[in-house]
Amino acid sequence: MQRTPLNKAATRLGSLVLLLASQPVFAPHYARTNQSPDTLTPVQRAIQTQRERLSSSSDEERRDAVMRLEAMHVAEASRVALTGLTDSSVMVRAVAAKAVLSLPVAESVPALLPLLNDKDEFVRREVAYALGLTSSKAATAALLERLLSDKEDGVRAAAAVALGRIADETSVVTLATVLTGQAKRKGKQEKNEFVLRAVAAALGRIGTSAGVPALIATLMNEKLSSDVRREAAAALGSIGDRSAIDALSRAATSSDPYLSHIAFESLKKIPR
Repeated sequence: MQRTPLNKAATRLGSLVLLLASQPVFAPHYARTNQSPDTLTPVQRAIQTQRERLSSSSDEERRDAVMRLEAMHVAEASRVALTGLTDSSVMVRAVAAKAVLSLPVAESVPALLPLLNDKDEFVRREVAYALGLTSSKAATAALLERLLSDKEDGVRAAAAVALGRIADETSVVTLATVLTGQAKRKGKQEKNEFVLRAVAAALGRIGTSAGVPALIATLMNEKLSSDVRREAAAALGSIGDRSAIDALSRAATSSDPYLSHIAFESLKKIPR
């Protein structure tokens, strides 16, 4: 019997169906989690898209995915961004430091702390800033260690800024010794102006009287740069301790007009 074109087409279609039926099926993520794509919320669909992009071989695409997860400001997105903390790319790890901050502090801080020892300076710096944004005292000890030992000025300054944000009073003694030069890193006093300014500002932000003597000594030390002394004057105003009145009064007559102005404004903040 001769086959008609219609019979031939049916035969080919039947063979194709058998071939497809014999192939393994790879279900998408939502199928593996018993969720159909129709039941996902718009946010969940957006998170799923970025999750898939995190598997890209392109550093730039993974970095962009982490940034988009951060911009969502939801814990579920931050939980996906956690994988970025162990990425091979320095840029991805650095961006992921802030991308995980929508998680509860009990999750984000333990995930971030190991990266204070990252081999890359940029990552350590961004992680220090991120830990400051958590305001968690659980990060105090590790940040103090970075302030005292890190070889990079930017990391030490970031650690000081973070300590000021956390405002843990237990860090005041160490901050004060760094400011006055009593704490030495590899046998040397802290000389970096940016670090010293960050330390002075941190003491002012924490706001306890325990930091006042170090700030007064800094304000009166004319060997230090004007910017450091100005920061000390501003910090003394923030604390508002009466023991600083004499030092601020003298600084208010300084030939440096900026220092004089800051000292005068700080004096007005102290109750007489």
